Amino acid sequence: MLANAGLGVSPREFLTFVEDAVRKLAPPRPDPAAHLSVDEREALTEVGLDLSHRSETESDHRARAVAQQAVLHDSALTVPQAAEALGIDTSRVRHRIAEGRLAGWKDQRGWRLPAWQFTTHGVLPGLDVVLASVPADQPPLVVAAFMSSVQEDLQVGPANAAPRDWLLAGGDPARVARLAARLGEPV
Repeated sequence: MLANAGLGVSPREFLTFVEDAVRKLAPPRPDPAAHLSVDEREALTEVGLDLSHRSETESDHRARAVAQQAVLHDSALTVPQAAEALGIDTSRVRHRIAEGRLAGWKDQRGWRLPAWQFTTHGVLPGLDVVLASVPADQPPLVVAAFMSSVQEDLQVGPANAAPRDWLLAGGDPARVARLAARLGEPV
């Protein structure tokens, strides 16, 4: 399954990524009301919000995020891989990261660059415009999810499109940038 998805990782390595992500999570059965005042708990309960602990039989919503984070990490390129894909020197890749023209994060092994921003011919068209609008506090997983999720405001032909697909089809990056600027805002 991992190979079919284009992930160059062994099942053992993938499970190591998952275990690392799980270790970073909050307690296994967090108390949703723990960080709320009495007044806030009462107000939320009055409007029908359930603040009780998740039961043992309920699916844990964090599992999907852990899997997505593991895939994002494993599919990301290193600086040398990105340099090879772009036909440039590794120092140019680091400059592009510093300038906000490539997205990436640093871990214990060095810079990791999410694969969604690359194409077979280089960098996603309009990427620099989009990245300039992404709020600095948005984590790589949120940006990756945004770039790959269908948006009602973007259409390719008769269908709604994900920002990545919109840009690949020649869509105006300013439209994606306006949407990206709203990442993290309340809905």
